[in-house]
Amino acid sequence: MLRTLYIRDYAIIDELEVDFENGLNILTGETGAGKSILIGALKLMLGERASGQMIRSGAKKAIVEGVFDNISSPELDQFLEEAEIESQPVLILRREITEAYSRGYINDSPATLTLMRKVAAQMIDLHGQHEHQSLLKIDTHLALLDGFGGLAGLRSEYEDAYKSVSDLIKQREKLLSNQDSLEVLRERLAYEIEEIDAVSPQEDEEEEIRNEMHRLAHAERLSGSAASLYSMLYADDDSATDRLSIAYSELRDLARIDHTLEAACEEINQANISVSEIAAMLQSYSESIESNPARLEEVRDRLGALDTLKRKYGGTIKAVLAYREQIADEYATVVDYDAARKKIEQSLADAQRTLSDAALLLSTRRREVAAQVGATVTGELECLGMVSGRFNVRIDRRQDATGWITLKTANQQKVRYKAYRHGMDDVEFLITTNVGEALRPLVRVASGGEISRIMLAIKRVLAEAEQFSILVFDEIDIGISGSIARMVGKSMADLARHHQIIAITHLPQIAALAKAHYVVEKPVVKGRATTQIRRLGPEESLEHVAMLITGAEVTDAMRQSAKELMEIRNES
Repeated sequence: MLRTLYIRDYAIIDELEVDFENGLNILTGETGAGKSILIGALKLMLGERASGQMIRSGAKKAIVEGVFDNISSPELDQFLEEAEIESQPVLILRREITEAYSRGYINDSPATLTLMRKVAAQMIDLHGQHEHQSLLKIDTHLALLDGFGGLAGLRSEYEDAYKSVSDLIKQREKLLSNQDSLEVLRERLAYEIEEIDAVSPQEDEEEEIRNEMHRLAHAERLSGSAASLYSMLYADDDSATDRLSIAYSELRDLARIDHTLEAACEEINQANISVSEIAAMLQSYSESIESNPARLEEVRDRLGALDTLKRKYGGTIKAVLAYREQIADEYATVVDYDAARKKIEQSLADAQRTLSDAALLLSTRRREVAAQVGATVTGELECLGMVSGRFNVRIDRRQDATGWITLKTANQQKVRYKAYRHGMDDVEFLITTNVGEALRPLVRVASGGEISRIMLAIKRVLAEAEQFSILVFDEIDIGISGSIARMVGKSMADLARHHQIIAITHLPQIAALAKAHYVVEKPVVKGRATTQIRRLGPEESLEHVAMLITGAEVTDAMRQSAKELMEIRNES
């Protein structure tokens, strides 16, 4: 919902901040007080182009900022993620306007007008004379119909089938596009497989082979040095073990005199044992090392072959093995092209049958829901004073000789239809408001109060399916009065159970139902007129509703009438 609207130095507004409530928010005020200015400020947050002429005289910059909460949706989150703007529980839209530029911000991050329009379009639906009327966009009709009918499950099944067909067609196209070069491809793959298999690399062998190569390359030095060390430690006269034995014997004599030397004596003995063991190991190692030029050459060739494979097929032995597995599948397809093509064609035929069944089931259910929506919205139109109004949902299918969907006619003839991502149906809302007039697309109906009432009727019926959390109605009451105005007010109050509504009205029947009632005024402050807005308490709201009834001096009778109107909002 729109929690707070802040405006500074815009048109004749000096500075104002207003907090809105959930449910039905009503704005009233005398003509010229500046209600339309508030709507204009909202439009700036919707990404409408700005002009320096909007800046209050004497100011350098105009600011409009809206704070929103509880407005998260997958589409909105996606827009923010793509723009690298962090998604937060509270969303802040801000526009700054100077003579030289207009800038937009989302959560304090700079944003283009296009992005602001996309983000705002996920939250706000503004019903003025022309702009931001989502139901006039045909591409929203199908989604609303599906939402009203609870068809998400059927639609998801269709979309899964659609994706399967799409993927198989891509595979077939890739196979067909390679047909002319299959022989070249087959030869290349065969060569690569043969080259890798000739070496038959093992994932963990490289380090072991390199170690062996180093040993073979330095065999003489390793053997000679090990033998020399053996002699130095054990075999030579005056070797390390001999000296340690002498030291041990002398220290042992001293330890008989001073027992504190016993530990040192034991350490020397252990050192002698360790040196003897190392000497034995070196002797064995020296004898095991032999010069083998043939084996050295063999190892070097092996490493060279592995390095060649790495350079050509991925940089590591692991990558080479992964590539070998990949091209094996490709080679199998190329070698047996006809079998692969037939397999894809069979899979595609099966997938298209599944798609056709899912499309028919979804379309049939949509037509049932469409009839229900048409009748219900027509009833709402009558309640809103449009007794001659009729509403209908037109669902068409488009024949296509190459369509993915095939259905049988009554005489068992097969007909192909165009498949869309969300079904086989073209959905459009139709309406007529006058006796004897044919149904026409909703986008061609009259503007102003009539279209606002039409929108209200449709939204009243489709409330739970509608994605927008905030609805703004700018003078929906044009051309209505009396009992019709009361019905319009009740319809708006019902709609406000699912949406936050901000509505400008001149009718007491509508104003009386407000959960939050605001008055827009234009006092003169320091010699300048300025638009201000304030929330009314219960008694002030009663007084203003009474003023809307009489249009003149408020009497007790008018206050009683206003009280009776306001009691309607407590009815369930």
